[in-house]
Amino acid sequence: MTTKVREILSMYESDNPAVKANLYRIMNTGKLAGTGRMLILPVDQGFEHGPVRSFGQNEPAYDPHYHFQLAIDAGLNAFASPLGMIEAGADTFAGRLPTILKLNSANMMIPKSSTTDQAVTASVRDAVRLGCAGIGLTIYPGAPTALDLIEEARELIAEGKSYGLPSFVWAYPRDGDLTKECETAIDVSAYATQIAALIGAHVIKVKLSSDHVSQSDVKKIYAETGKDLSTLAKRVAHIKQAAFGGRRLVIFSGGDKRSADSIYDEARAIADGGGNGSIIGRNAFKRPRPDALNMLEKIIGIYQG
Repeated sequence: MTTKVREILSMYESDNPAVKANLYRIMNTGKLAGTGRMLILPVDQGFEHGPVRSFGQNEPAYDPHYHFQLAIDAGLNAFASPLGMIEAGADTFAGRLPTILKLNSANMMIPKSSTTDQAVTASVRDAVRLGCAGIGLTIYPGAPTALDLIEEARELIAEGKSYGLPSFVWAYPRDGDLTKECETAIDVSAYATQIAALIGAHVIKVKLSSDHVSQSDVKKIYAETGKDLSTLAKRVAHIKQAAFGGRRLVIFSGGDKRSADSIYDEARAIADGGGNGSIIGRNAFKRPRPDALNMLEKIIGIYQG
């Protein structure tokens, strides 16, 4: 165990040895093993956005085995996905890569007039049965359903801990009084990060934030204290600050497919700001496999310094 990983695990003071062993397993897999940084492949987009939007640009990606093998060959830390996709490769890839079972999901066919919500589509016991190293779930701070999602998440996180599974929480502010600009505002992102930490998340996943500040009283505090949020790296550092002063792992989502150079710039900012890595799905599996492997190798190189 490296000094860095030992330091990170020491910050999870209430967790049992099984939770820490699974966190260690994830942090000690792949080319970033031992660094305290992670690069994870998430493939829940077939549920969230539909199969054609997700895999139509790279048809081999319709096969779940494609994603397992991509994550292994790229030297990633873990593969996260909903129940059916994990089940489809559970035997073939058993023990070869840590998996994270995504326990809740939404879909784009729900009427736009409906409130933003997530359905629980798998259980903690499913994660145990499939040999997963963790569970994942989404909350929407700011949405009309936020309180129900937070209560649901707290129960799943607690159950996961009882089975020795760490939790990865997608904290995505959305809906309610939040405009599109507010969803990635730095103050809102920091608030969502804090909420995820407070309900017991081990690893928090948020979007990279803009320099917009949506709450006037918070904007005043930033001004009074001279808080510099002018660069992406400084905003990443503030998000880590909101995660219990850096005592919780924070990784950042990659969003939809775009230029590789912009992804590298973001990875440099995450590294410079003390973030713990990226969870990159569409930017990987929407590319042809050789291009995806090349891009992931360069991101790993950035995180390795």
